[in-house]
Amino acid sequence: MPSFKYIALNNKGAKVRGNYTAATASDVAEMLKHKKFFPVEISEDKGYKDSEGILSRFTKIKAKDLAVFCRQFQAMLNAGIPIINCLDIVQQQTQKKKFRVIIADIYEQLQKGYTFSEALKQHADTFPNIMISMVETGELSGNLDVIMTRLAEHFEKEFKIENKVKSAMAYPVILVIVTILVVIFMLTQVLPTFVSMFESSGVELPLPTQIMMSISDFLITKWYILVFGVGVIALAMTKIETSSEMRIKQDHFKLTKIPIYKDVSVKIISARFTRTMATLIGSGVELLSAIEVTSRVTGNKYAENILGKVADDVKKGVGMSEPLRRYNLFPPMIPSMIKIGEDSGALEDILDKTADFYDEELDTAIQRLTSMIEPIMIVVMAVVVGSIIIAMMMPMFDMVKTVK
Repeated sequence: MPSFKYIALNNKGAKVRGNYTAATASDVAEMLKHKKFFPVEISEDKGYKDSEGILSRFTKIKAKDLAVFCRQFQAMLNAGIPIINCLDIVQQQTQKKKFRVIIADIYEQLQKGYTFSEALKQHADTFPNIMISMVETGELSGNLDVIMTRLAEHFEKEFKIENKVKSAMAYPVILVIVTILVVIFMLTQVLPTFVSMFESSGVELPLPTQIMMSISDFLITKWYILVFGVGVIALAMTKIETSSEMRIKQDHFKLTKIPIYKDVSVKIISARFTRTMATLIGSGVELLSAIEVTSRVTGNKYAENILGKVADDVKKGVGMSEPLRRYNLFPPMIPSMIKIGEDSGALEDILDKTADFYDEELDTAIQRLTSMIEPIMIVVMAVVVGSIIIAMMMPMFDMVKTVK
């Protein structure tokens, strides 16, 4: 169904602009008349489909985009601007085309009579569960502006966590890519130039050189097998990602078995759990719903599975701290702090302070991880490249001995 841009005059004579999805321009005109608007101009928005189709494949809405959206929305709500007008203004200010298309669709849904939270649910792949649940609570309680402030703070902190992790992994990833490119270049471009010289010398090639020449020949003549193998591995990884049982085992392995990485993983889910729970409980979301929503934002299927069991125990009337301690998902500090919060009635404040603590702990863990990975990667790169060079030089030493 096409989208139409329109310009209309409201009952005060002010211009109103927007987008509306309909079968024909006449349907848009009918909608405007029903709202007691006078249509001035209606035209098909041909860029809408392009944005929605092509850009959506390559553009991702990040936590930073959501934080900016919530900040702008909250500022306008505080100024007394109606929600539908807030959306219209935010849509015009948003630079990312895909996000602008989504906001335009939400604007249309509100014009059709949907609530803000119902419109957000139609874009659940863009707006996370925490936002939809909190907006729904804000609509019921009438404090949507406060909710949007909390959401903005939450997404800003989530963006910082994402940036910390990406920054920590950027250098090792670059080193791995550079190492692979250097090895491929040396084996496919440099080593073959020595092959004819080695073969004409009559010198028996050492085993390391023979191995390197075999690898070089494989990369040059049978590279498609390597590409196929990489494709199979990628497909297998995709299957693991889509299989709940395999994903749970994989994420459990990350949390418990990888010596260097597990400390960072535990602190990431600890920071996300405490921060999200504090935000939800402080916004008036009931405890069971808060646990359910939080389980989905940890980014770990094993943690999500365990938090589901915690929710089942809470339904039976057990406090949250007891099952968290029993399942041993988080460090002992978290169930202990939650117990204090439950007994004192200040669970939100306790969780918020615990989240601040784990944010700092995460910084330290990431710095420690980076300081350990960097020298390891440099040594690995030196060993791999050095092995190729040594394998190339060994026959040359034997040739010199033969000449003497």
